[in-house]
Amino acid sequence: MPIPNDILAPPPQNKFWKAAQILILGVTLALIAGFILYPKETLNIQWNILIPILPATFIITPGLWRNICPLATFNMMFNKFAKRQTLPLKYVSAAGITGIMLLGILVPARRFMFNENGTALAATVLAVAMLALLLGAVFSRKAGFCNGICPILPVERLYGQSPLFRISNSRCLPCELCTGPRCIDLDPRISIMETIGEGYNSNKWLLTPFGIFAASFPGFVAGYYTIQDVPFSQAGSIYYHIFFWAGVSFLITNIFIRLFRLKTRLALSILAGVTVGIYYWFSAPVIATAWSLGSPAEWILRFAIFTLIATWFMRAKSWVKIA
Repeated sequence: MPIPNDILAPPPQNKFWKAAQILILGVTLALIAGFILYPKETLNIQWNILIPILPATFIITPGLWRNICPLATFNMMFNKFAKRQTLPLKYVSAAGITGIMLLGILVPARRFMFNENGTALAATVLAVAMLALLLGAVFSRKAGFCNGICPILPVERLYGQSPLFRISNSRCLPCELCTGPRCIDLDPRISIMETIGEGYNSNKWLLTPFGIFAASFPGFVAGYYTIQDVPFSQAGSIYYHIFFWAGVSFLITNIFIRLFRLKTRLALSILAGVTVGIYYWFSAPVIATAWSLGSPAEWILRFAIFTLIATWFMRAKSWVKIA
């Protein structure tokens, strides 16, 4: 795949992105402190105000978050000391699977730990940040963490496959092709195609790691929102419930795709739109309460989000012919 010249060119002096990265890093460190010192208030800000912004951001332009993500800042912090070794191709797929597994472990853990235990969340965020820092010092650019085992990467790929507009990568200039065309910063559409591999042009994509993730994700999100927080001793019931819903989603998706013979690109666009819709349908009341907006606001928010999803889907549908 040809790489745009602006990606391969020497890095421009972009003080805006550098300032934004420092700001978000400072906010993250303040949140970590807040998780320990003022857990109730800070956890409310984290889960009910800040995190709900991300899914909409990903479908509008994943490049915004990838340019300011604090974990990416940690990943790049000691990168200049790396030996510039790319992640071996045989480990790239394994890294992606690891990221999906981490997502599957960490998100349900909110229900029995992270939603109420600020200290546990602070320790986990710091541990992941240190892992990003270490991998950034070993592998070239984002190869080890951001484009490897990051648990948010599969979500960025699914939601960001047809962005409403593109924001150029400000971190990896010049590009060293550390993970090749799989990198979402080069082209979100090509990134998914390369991640799925040879099965992209047939229904075999449903049995690839990313295909299983995408087909299961609507149920995974719905499963999370159809169960309440429980004590740590009931953690097993959380995983059972959420993964049962994910399994049902995978089966329904397979039947639907095979019945209507959907192209891979269209199927992935539908899965992304449905998952974002499920997320905001359930989280709209929580967001409205967190912002003290009152009950009418949740319906206004749902209408706004579904309008955004419809706009995004029409753009995604116009790109289906490249599949």
